[in-house]
Amino acid sequence: MTDYLLDTNHASPLITLGHPLRARVLKAQQSGDTFALTTVNLAELWYGISLLPRAAQNQTEWQRLRPAFHLYQIEERDAIDGAEIQLALRRQGRQMGTIDALLAAVTLRYGLTLLTSDSDFAELPGLSQANWLAD
Repeated sequence: MTDYLLDTNHASPLITLGHPLRARVLKAQQSGDTFALTTVNLAELWYGISLLPRAAQNQTEWQRLRPAFHLYQIEERDAIDGAEIQLALRRQGRQMGTIDALLAAVTLRYGLTLLTSDSDFAELPGLSQANWLAD
């Protein structure tokens, strides 16, 4: 069993009924893997799916799927750890957005595997990640 944290780029395809990522996540859940989001990327997800022409259907589908996903609250420790990640990367001449830094902090804190297609996470030591959109 693996515990995953979904980046928004891996969460948003879940509302599309025929999307291969949706099928893969649902099958993995049946096998005992767990999937989660954070409150900050839930906001990002909701915003993104609400901009699309099928906003009402997208929102309804997400609400139907939502109970199967754990939701991590961002705590003070995560905020500070996320800022420290951003500072360390900045010292190396690299940038990371605040939401991504918070996702990294939560992933590291709870020993999760981050599902993302974002290459910004590649250089973070100790961060387990996978890209199911590339498979």
